[in-house]
Parts: sequence; structure tokens; C-alpha cells
Amino acid sequence: MDEVTRDIQGEIPWYMLFADDVVLVDESRAGVNRKLELWRHTLELKGFRLSRTKTEYMMCDFSATRHEGGDVSLDGQVVGCDIDEDVRHRISAGWLKWRQASGILCDKRVPQKVKVKFYRTSIRPVMLYGAECWPTKKRHVQQLSVVGMRMLRWFCGHTSWDRVRNEVIRDRVGVAPIEEKLTQHRLRWFGHVQRRPPEAPVRNGVLERVDNVKRGRGRPKLTWDESVKRDLKDWNISKEIALDRSAWRLTINVPEP
Repeated sequence: MDEVTRDIQGEIPWYMLFADDVVLVDESRAGVNRKLELWRHTLELKGFRLSRTKTEYMMCDFSATRHEGGDVSLDGQVVGCDIDEDVRHRISAGWLKWRQASGILCDKRVPQKVKVKFYRTSIRPVMLYGAECWPTKKRHVQQLSVVGMRMLRWFCGHTSWDRVRNEVIRDRVGVAPIEEKLTQHRLRWFGHVQRRPPEAPVRNGVLERVDNVKRGRGRPKLTWDESVKRDLKDWNISKEIALDRSAWRLTINVPEP
């Protein structure tokens, strides 16, 4: 990748390569669009193909200036900034892990403890990979919860027709709700961010919101920091506790039943 793109690479942090992943940074959407098209054109000339569905962008509010309108696009296709695709991809990855181990998970001779341990260590972490940065809506949480419960019911040999409550299933197998684990992941990452020094870019770009930036029309998009505020309120937790790492880990820990 270094050799193929050597002529178009810039300086860090404006251009960063991680194996087959590329990060392009600019101060405007127009600049990002120009860089995307340059990289697309260069890579396609060498026989590579940029995945348009996996390409995402993130905007950080580092100043009080009004941001320009428009979208980030790749070869005329708008690049999405919502997490719908991420959630679907994580669910697919979880089912892929399930299918790979279906011979064990669906075998009645295998102890249930073994199946549950596999779920905790291999399936659930795959489904929640990267979830600490998600600004999740109710529908995203519901999607993950439904899939998680389908797997747990399969462990116990039950279907939805048996009318066994979710709480009973989770207590029987000893697994915490996946929605609570999702919140734990997000708050754990929030603790890392909160403990960074005030001048750190991640603090300025994520936790410090600019009040005088004019929003566009329509309902504003859910942001990560708003999701964290919702989590803190729902769990009745003070964010000041995050400054003490040990206390924070104990506070946000979700034990298995």
C-alpha cells in the first residue's frame, strides 16, 4: 500500500495508513472530497477498489465557525455517517461466529456452561466491537438485544412460542443484557476520554460543545456525548467519578447474573 500510494501521501496526521485502512483528514468537506477522489482514482488505476459501503467520515467541532453544507461523497455516492451499517455489520459478524461454532452450540451433549462461555468470550465481544463510540438510538439497541436473546434461547432449547421471559432465560444461563454491556463499553471509553488532560484534542473535539454554531434545519443528529449524558442520567452516575479509574470501573461494571 505504501508503494502504490507513495506519490499521493501527505504528512501525518493528514494521511495515515493502517494495513488496508486509510485515514484522510482535512479542514473542510470539500478538501475531504478532493482527497477521496484522488485516492479512489489512484487505487483503481493500480487495480484496487475502494469499498464505498465501508467508507465513513467523522466531523469534529474544533471551532465556533459555521461548518459548510453538503455531503462527503465517493465517486458520486454519498458516504454515510450514521451507525446503521455498523450495527448491521456487527450483528452479521456475531452470526458468523455462531455458525462457525454451531456444531458445538447446537449439540445437546455439550454442557451449557461451555456454550455460555463461548458466547461471552467470542460472540458478544464481536457484536460490540467498536460500540464504545456509537451514538446508539433505541432501534440500534433493540436490534442487538433481539439477536442476543435469540442466541440465548437457542442455548436453552426455547423459542419465542414457549413464552419464557427474557429475564428468566438470562438468569438461567448467567448472561447480562447485551444493552447494559453496550452502555458499559461506552462509559468505559468515556472514562478514558474524561481522564485526558483538558488540552487534549479528544477532549476539545468530543466533550467541549460549541454553543454558537448554527444548526441546520430538522432534528439534530444524535451525538456520542449526548448518548453518554443519557447513559449517566439513566444509571444515576456522576461523571466526576471517572477521574478515579478504579472507582469508575467498579461503578460501571455490569456483573453477569
